[in-house]
Amino acid sequence: MTAPFRPGPPPGPRPGPPPAGPRPGPPPGVRPAPVEEVGEARHPAVDAAVQAMINAEALSPADQIAQYEAAYETLRETLASIDQA
Repeated sequence: MTAPFRPGPPPGPRPGPPPAGPRPGPPPGVRPAPVEEVGEARHPAVDAAVQAMINAEALSPADQIAQYEAAYETLRETLASIDQA
């Protein structure tokens, strides 16, 4: 018995130009600054949303999704209010 047909990419090489050189990003060995060094650029609503996502780790998967959606909405509204200012 064969498995049901599942569509997927055709066999062979991927279309498009081959990757050229190293991927973009920071140079090797460079790490982003820790959050503590950001200083005055912090926003309380963003900090709360990030902390809520960190706290969601202990929740069940269904509750995690709800927490992530709430954090996303908070971040979206915060960014929209910054753009309007």
